[in-house]
Amino acid sequence: MSRHRIRRGLAAAATAACAAMAVSAATPTPASAETTYPVGDVGTAVGNFFFSPDAVPGANIWSCKPSAAHPRPVVIVHGTTSNFGSAGAMIAPTLANHGYCVYGFNYGETYSTLGHIYGLGDIAESARTMRAFVDKVLAATGAAEVDVVGGSQGGMMPNYYIKRLGGAAKVRTLIGLGPTNHGTTLGGLVDLGRALNVLGIVNGFYHLIGSPAHVQQEEGSEFQKALFADGDTVPGVRYLTVATSHDTTVTPLTNSFLHGGDATNILLQDLCPDDPVSHSGMSFDGPIMQIILNALGPDAPGFEPECTGYGPNV
Repeated sequence: MSRHRIRRGLAAAATAACAAMAVSAATPTPASAETTYPVGDVGTAVGNFFFSPDAVPGANIWSCKPSAAHPRPVVIVHGTTSNFGSAGAMIAPTLANHGYCVYGFNYGETYSTLGHIYGLGDIAESARTMRAFVDKVLAATGAAEVDVVGGSQGGMMPNYYIKRLGGAAKVRTLIGLGPTNHGTTLGGLVDLGRALNVLGIVNGFYHLIGSPAHVQQEEGSEFQKALFADGDTVPGVRYLTVATSHDTTVTPLTNSFLHGGDATNILLQDLCPDDPVSHSGMSFDGPIMQIILNALGPDAPGFEPECTGYGPNV
């Protein structure tokens, strides 16, 4: 497998601060100078999934005005079967504590009996939900563009918004954490299902329970073919994709990567070989958080993240 090296880095001062706190504390934001927001962990994310699916400290403060240092609001996009409260537990307050105006939303809800499970609906419709939310963020902040951070489907779905719904003029940077950009074989199960001519039965079940997004994220799906038929990227948008070699959800992991245009692909273990983080833990990983801060901030060359504060192997 080819190795994908990061081309950009985080300034040394920001790196030291981020590593020292293991991405769990930071300086107050200009927009909220007297507040330091508590940064969550996996336990926080589990609690938020059930009890705070829409809210995370430091996020969706509609009076927030972007600073000259951080002129673009950041929109966090959760993945399949997740919600904003869970996915944003670490990322949102960390970014807010570094001076960003941070926002997040839920999309594609199907079930809410056991917690709040989102991200199951038709991906094109979810992208329309994103379009309306981004417009709301831009109107509230007065900004011209947003930056986007999304995991799994949350890193892939924004491509539909960017490519098909006018989002290219409103998104400067798309950061995907293990995104399902070119679908997944689920460790070869999708290929096996096709070979045995039973994949249609499985997909019928997904549609029956109201989760077309699962089918659309299969490698080789009609949705995937149509979305990327005209190439992976569009001019004017920066793309940064982070994958982990321990990902068992997006397989092969290179399906996460985008090519062409201003696209950078990172295999996390090229930078931190001992990092055990897997697909669902990427939003709680110290090196990944440092990479996000770099991409949104100083974009300083020659940096490699502090290999500490690893996320879980889940």
